[in-house]
Amino acid sequence: MPSPRLAWAVTGSGHYIEECLEFVLTLDRVDLYLSRAGEEVLKMYGIHIGDLKARMPVYRDMAASAPPVGLFYTGHYHTFVMAPATSNTVAKCVLGIADSLVTNLYSQAGKCRIESIVYPCDVAPAIETTAPGHKKVMVYPRPVDLEATEKLKNFPYTRVVENVDALKQAVLQRLALLS
Repeated sequence: MPSPRLAWAVTGSGHYIEECLEFVLTLDRVDLYLSRAGEEVLKMYGIHIGDLKARMPVYRDMAASAPPVGLFYTGHYHTFVMAPATSNTVAKCVLGIADSLVTNLYSQAGKCRIESIVYPCDVAPAIETTAPGHKKVMVYPRPVDLEATEKLKNFPYTRVVENVDALKQAVLQRLALLS
């Protein structure tokens, strides 16, 4: 059996999406998962799915039952990364709602006791982010979004990071631990 891989999911947040994908492309043995909103956001930022498919397997949210989640049960993945993660996705994960490819991946990773690393877009009361067109803008997450991020930090097998550097460090630490 081949050695396990990293599953990486992109949701509908553009929050440092270019930096996240730049990092993903430096890694080996990664499968990329895109939510429907994630696909839309990639287009808004000028990122072509075909370019990503040329570098790694890409799974899209096309089926009601999210068939790829079964790969967690076969030992195919050692880690699940969700970066960037929208406030909607984080809220669903906190409530145990698994009604999309990405929320199903998070749910199944947890059920299989597989480590998840999550980079939510809402981590502070005021955040600078990059909008499409490379324009810097300020975003002010709602208290409910910040509360969901805080709750997610207490979930077993879940590590929440608050910026791209912490994301990179967490992923590299996880890979080093597994090697």
